Amino acid sequence: MSGNDKLENPYQFKLSPPQPQWGGDDDEGLHIILVRPEIPGNTGNIGRLCAGANVWLHLVRPLGFELDNRYLKRAGLDYWPHVRLCVHDDFGAIEEIFPADRLHFFSKKASRRYTEVEWKPGSALVFGRETKGLSDKILGRYEEQLLRIPISDHVRSLNLSNACAVALYEAMRQLDWAPLADVEAGGDDGCTEPHTV
Repeated sequence: MSGNDKLENPYQFKLSPPQPQWGGDDDEGLHIILVRPEIPGNTGNIGRLCAGANVWLHLVRPLGFELDNRYLKRAGLDYWPHVRLCVHDDFGAIEEIFPADRLHFFSKKASRRYTEVEWKPGSALVFGRETKGLSDKILGRYEEQLLRIPISDHVRSLNLSNACAVALYEAMRQLDWAPLADVEAGGDDGCTEPHTV
């Protein structure tokens, strides 16, 4: 179930319901999915990233902040009306939309590098909470879909927004920057029934 109809905020977020092409052969976009994000500034930065890359941003509840949070607004600046945003009540809603082979989960526990994936249109990049990452339940269920971004042992992890940018731009590079094609051609954003709250 999507929770977009329950959200209220003063910043004119453009919230969309799940799109009929998601998870199917007609899905030519890319998706960033944040499962239970906790820090509004990170989500704001990722919103700006998604606006610039013309990809979908999915937020999975529970969120660690309200959408009227000033740090969320500040990090996303005035780009929020250009962010293709969908909010889901739980991860089960994501699983109902996307087949397993479209979902790619980022974890420091993974052994395979994100550059070893052959990224395809419709791929979804899934990231967990800043403090705890993805749950053991999700990691266990999708063990074959886990990816890591190599880092030194001097830090525990990359900042979430940095990790999203690193991974997303590798996927876009492999796809010859396809998500930007509609924007460069002056086309629409592919949304059905978007609404502003």
